[in-house]
Amino acid sequence: MILTSRSIQDGQRIAGDFAFCIPDAEHHVCLGKNRNPHLAWREAPAGTRSFVIICHDPDVPSQGDDVNQEGRTVPASLPRVDFFHWVLIDLPATLTEVQEGEFSSDVTPRGKAGPHSLHGARQGINDYTGWFAGDNDMRGDYYGYDGPCPPWNDEIVHHYAFTVYALDIDSLPVSGRLTGQAVRAAMQGHILAEACLTGLYWLNPAVA
Repeated sequence: MILTSRSIQDGQRIAGDFAFCIPDAEHHVCLGKNRNPHLAWREAPAGTRSFVIICHDPDVPSQGDDVNQEGRTVPASLPRVDFFHWVLIDLPATLTEVQEGEFSSDVTPRGKAGPHSLHGARQGINDYTGWFAGDNDMRGDYYGYDGPCPPWNDEIVHHYAFTVYALDIDSLPVSGRLTGQAVRAAMQGHILAEACLTGLYWLNPAVA
């Protein structure tokens, strides 16, 4: 299976249009356009009955003590964990692409609605749900796509892997809170093929 995009290039910096946050000279960051990127796939194997899209960042700090703190940095040596930015399941086998901005075209405080979405698909909740849990203005269930916003003081570049999975079932057997971890577990034994594009993003000007 082959995955392409008019929005992002494999191994290249992701444009601010597809980010949750963009650099700001006075405040370190400000909100971006937060558009989901265009993705197109082809050569799915015979027997494909649905598709899943997952975007995750494997470079998120495992501890938040230094995150976005003035006069401090998030050290490159800190262990890193996954952060899910997009979980989209039950896309029909007849679909071969999603358009730029089709599922997200702005930042929605307290999160977009879900799980039911376009094309009969379901949107999972992304990890901004947990990140904003203690913020009275932003907390909520963040369904669908919300783009990159790595710490503005992180010493490393973050990698954003957009992966399309071809499955042998029409609907993924997962219910309740559709987290990235739950979807990954439910896909086991049903993946016929997968394809990935990885974009890069950072907000720390010292990393550029």
